[in-house]
Amino acid sequence: MRVVETDRLILRWLGAGDAAFILRLLNEPSWLKYIGDKGVKTLQDAEDYIRKGPREMYERRGHGLYLVETRERGEPIGICGLIKREALEDVDLGFAFLPEFWGKRYAFESAIAAMAYGKSALGLARIVAITSPDNQPSIGLLKRLGFRFERRMRLSVEDVELELYAATT
Repeated sequence: MRVVETDRLILRWLGAGDAAFILRLLNEPSWLKYIGDKGVKTLQDAEDYIRKGPREMYERRGHGLYLVETRERGEPIGICGLIKREALEDVDLGFAFLPEFWGKRYAFESAIAAMAYGKSALGLARIVAITSPDNQPSIGLLKRLGFRFERRMRLSVEDVELELYAATT
C-alpha cells in the first residue's frame, strides 16, 4: 500500500517481496554500527522481520517503517517512517538508506514526507527521533529537519545510551 509520494519517491508498506532488500539493508556496516544487529541473516529472517516488525505495526497502529523507492524506476533505496516504541512517549521518526543513495537528499525528502503524513493523517503535533551520539550524518539530518536535542536516554536498562531529538510538526 502506498502511503505518500514526493516528486522523486514513493513510501509504501513493506511486504514479503521486499525481503532481499531488507536482508541487504540490515546487514550494511552502517546499520550494524548505528542501529545494531537484528539477527537477520537469511531471506526467511528478513521475511520474519518484516512480518513481526513493520507489518505488525501497520496493522496495530496504522503506521510504521515504510519502504522508500524511486518513482522513476521503482528501485528500493531505504526505509523511512514513524514508529511507536514502548519506551518512548512520542512517535519516533526512523530512517536508513543504502550507502549508494546517501548524499542525494532522499533521506531528507522521505523524512519530510513522513512527518507531514504524521501531522495530517495521524494528528501528530510532536515527533521524536533517537540516534547514537556518534552518528553525525543522522544528527545533521535531524537538525536540518528541525529537530532539537532534548536528552540522552536508553530504551532499556541493557541498551546503549542514545540521544533523543524532538520536533513539532
